Amino acid sequence: MMLKRRWNRAVWLAFPLMTASCAVSRLPSAEPPRLILPASVTTPCVLERLPETPTLADLEVAYMVRGERLVACENARASAVATLLAERALQDRWRGEADARRRTLIRP
Repeated sequence: MMLKRRWNRAVWLAFPLMTASCAVSRLPSAEPPRLILPASVTTPCVLERLPETPTLADLEVAYMVRGERLVACENARASAVATLLAERALQDRWRGEADARRRTLIRP
């Protein structure tokens, strides 16, 4: 009868300690990688406007300049999308490596 009481006391002491040690999760020691966007991506696109009374020469110049700036804006957009996708891939790989390190710490 006395042996059973000692066991009960040991269980009440060991159970919270075991639960608390399992519930602790380690925070990552570093932030996930971030890429820096090129300056051309963050500047807004400015398209050419026609003057009040355009001539044929004004139309031709505006057409060429507008096309050139549209191409530059599209290239900047493509660069932003590529940077974003690369950053997400790096962060996913970083999280996978962090999870693998965390699993090796938990499971010896």
